[in-house]
Amino acid sequence: MKPEKPIPRNPGPNWGYAFLVWAERGWPSWIFRPGLMAGTWIGLACMPVQRAHSRAYLAVIFGRPPRLIEVWRHFFAFTEFLMHKLRVGRGVPMACEFVAVNPVDFKKLDESDRPALFGTFHFGCSDLLGYLLGARGRSVSIIRLRVDNSDDTRWLGQRFGRKVSFLWVNDPANLLFEMKDALEAGKSLAMKCDRLEFSAKTEPFQFLGATRRFPFTIYHLAILFNRPVMFCTAVPAAGQDAIRVFASAVFEPDATVGRAANLHHARAHFQAVLSDLETLVRAQPLLWFNFLPLNPVAPDAAQTS
Repeated sequence: MKPEKPIPRNPGPNWGYAFLVWAERGWPSWIFRPGLMAGTWIGLACMPVQRAHSRAYLAVIFGRPPRLIEVWRHFFAFTEFLMHKLRVGRGVPMACEFVAVNPVDFKKLDESDRPALFGTFHFGCSDLLGYLLGARGRSVSIIRLRVDNSDDTRWLGQRFGRKVSFLWVNDPANLLFEMKDALEAGKSLAMKCDRLEFSAKTEPFQFLGATRRFPFTIYHLAILFNRPVMFCTAVPAAGQDAIRVFASAVFEPDATVGRAANLHHARAHFQAVLSDLETLVRAQPLLWFNFLPLNPVAPDAAQTS
């Protein structure tokens, strides 16, 4: 029998998130924010792997090696987002503004009770979108990696638990069956579509000046179960606890055409989604929260400008 893989854990001590919540609520901002900035320098020094991936990503975005202060700003942007998540998890209200590519289709899907597949990325405040779906009355299963000492996920799950559940990618052998059961039970699925580790289906797409491989499983599920696909990406809006959500056009599988035709339209849809994402990433590069290698360039793919 193979030994079970250990559950990965977030950097930092087990009590770290609870301390941040306590400190933010109990300390004046003129003490808390400098402390948060100093803590980010410590994190930067103690996480050489993530620091290296940040440097490599920022070099692609800037077209030059980033300065140390720019890498620190990248880490601090994530720290600020973490605090945003922790505030929402402890019950602070969150204001949302929606910007849809096709407002009519967005409104129709948003107001329906039809199960759908909602994709997003590790960018900006997008990690909150699965919980937002639950807050809007939709039953949703969020596909996530189970991580040890992850109080933020636990608190968010407790706050939105009436409509929100989790499917863990740590056990990929059972994940497809769990997703099938969730869809057949009338639940929507929310998943991130940028990291390759747990994706069975990947395809090449243009992103950040190269043809890079991205997960494509969400579209195979859409075609298999006849479910619409919509991508949402969120960035901080004016105000400490407000986000602006960008919603893509809706991809709707067509039962009257074959699988090949549906996949062709799915590829065009996802490329449009990634083109819009790249616009956001280039406008706010510090909000790309993948402290991992960039999506790999597809073999023999030509570089693009």
